[in-house]
Amino acid sequence: MPLEFGLWRVDDRPVRVTTRPMQAESRLEDLIEADPEILGRPLLLIGRQVQTDHGKFIDLLGMDVEGGLHVLELKRDRTPREVVAQLLDYGSWVQDLSNEQVREIYGAYARRRGLAEELDEAFALRFGGSPPEALNSAHTLTVVASEIDAATERIVTYLAAGYQVPLNVLFFRHFEDEGRSYLARTWLIDEAEVAATPAAAKARGKQEPWNGTDWYVSFGEEPAGRSWEDARRHGFVSAGGGDWFSRTLRALPIGARVFTHIPKVGYVGVGTVSGEPQPFEDATLTVDGERRRLADLPLEGSYRPHADTADAAADTAGVEADTAGAEAGEDRREWVVPVHWEQAVPRPRALWRTGFFANQNSACKLRARFTVEEVSQHFGID
Repeated sequence: MPLEFGLWRVDDRPVRVTTRPMQAESRLEDLIEADPEILGRPLLLIGRQVQTDHGKFIDLLGMDVEGGLHVLELKRDRTPREVVAQLLDYGSWVQDLSNEQVREIYGAYARRRGLAEELDEAFALRFGGSPPEALNSAHTLTVVASEIDAATERIVTYLAAGYQVPLNVLFFRHFEDEGRSYLARTWLIDEAEVAATPAAAKARGKQEPWNGTDWYVSFGEEPAGRSWEDARRHGFVSAGGGDWFSRTLRALPIGARVFTHIPKVGYVGVGTVSGEPQPFEDATLTVDGERRRLADLPLEGSYRPHADTADAAADTAGVEADTAGAEAGEDRREWVVPVHWEQAVPRPRALWRTGFFANQNSACKLRARFTVEEVSQHFGID
């Protein structure tokens, strides 16, 4: 049966608040754009009246914290068959949007609204972190209606529950009471009951293209016993304390361009990998045209793992303890990768902007165009 709910003012005795038709459903579209929290879920709006390749216009297009897209279509005066068919048509178009197309849609919307023009920055302002590498990994279709009829309920429930179509109805009621206006909302289908998008569909998430050269490196300092000043002065990056931390760094190829980031500080250097990874005890670097052992150079860091007391004791035993640890199955040694710095600055001059890419891995492919462009421009790098 069609959804319905009421609202009562209960100062002294229950008084039912009058339901009034909203002057125009476009007013509801304006309210959602002004505050997407009205929808009851955190969304970043990335487009309004977005034109598809088929000459139609999506009322509102949003993005959630996982990079999934949300198509919001007002029912207006259309029949249930018309509005649902329109949403399914939009879904067939949205699912093929590339990472670049999603960003272009947001950019056009942001320029009209005077918002942050880069999606990465807007995403960080909305959700507090950088966007996932893969955008549009899933999509959701929502009918936004000020009233709902039995036919719409039957069609949407049939498709969502029976065939796992990511379709739902957000139902609004408009109330007026002593000169004040109120909105109440509810979902046709409880979100927990809506079938999740199949894993195969999620795997189609659209990543930003990778140029095959740029990598992200996380240079963690304390309490790891490494010093950025050492790395900047002598030309290297390093990671260790366990296989999980060092294996991605050891995968850096010679010739890779590394954008180096100190966690919770910012980007401090961009350079090119110039040699193979080596354990700290064996690492050699070219200093003033001469090959030198890194361990023999003046260093501020210790480059020994200090995860617990046992590790601290192993440090006193030197290389033999490290080797024994590796043979036991867990390589906790510090691994060093030589780097020729194009530009490297002291820690206090680190660059950070809302929306910059950051990752818990010691190294990974850097696809975040916003980060690459801003850091490169700041450091004067081509």
